[in-house]
Amino acid sequence: MNVHDASLARPPLSVELADRIRAMIIAGELGGDEKVPEKALTERFGVSRTPLREALKMLSAEGFVQLVPNRGARVCRVTVTEVEEAFPVLGALEALAGEAAAARITDDAVAGIAEMNAAMREAFEATDMPRYFELNQSIHRAILAAAGNPTLTQHHQMLSQRVRRARYVANMTPDRWRQAMDEHDEILAALTERDGPRLAALLKRHLANKMRTVVRALTE
Repeated sequence: MNVHDASLARPPLSVELADRIRAMIIAGELGGDEKVPEKALTERFGVSRTPLREALKMLSAEGFVQLVPNRGARVCRVTVTEVEEAFPVLGALEALAGEAAAARITDDAVAGIAEMNAAMREAFEATDMPRYFELNQSIHRAILAAAGNPTLTQHHQMLSQRVRRARYVANMTPDRWRQAMDEHDEILAALTERDGPRLAALLKRHLANKMRTVVRALTE
């Protein structure tokens, strides 16, 4: 790839900024109801206000920030109502993806998910939650990809991003964490057996249990 091709492949600056600010919000570096410090961010990223504000418009459309006229942007808080609305829909989408994936997935893709699941159990045993979450998300993305339905994946990704930060702030108890890990072992077994109805039911239950954990964290 020549320099010209590379420049064409690179996403616009506003998209890169949106990705970086979104990551800050998800990680809790920018908290709910906090004003987005535009001046500090322009200095941190070495950019002007124009692409930064374009990035904030994108994040507003995704539900990460609220644009307040003449007052800039504020980070949106994840509410119990939003979680209780979003997670059942996510569960339904993942159940649909599970049925489709069971019918279409290749042996190589199953082997890849099995490797990630084994690595996730190692992270669980080491109480390495960041690594556990990273592998967890990769497994769910792999199942969605195996379903081969871009529309389903797009809707799931958009909705999942809005509640992703809540998943990180919802500290799981040791018992719930072990339960979640065991649920992933069951999900892998159903996928390996190409049992679509069972996989769909497991994914739906897994999301329902996750919702209860998140709601508990938000109300406490």
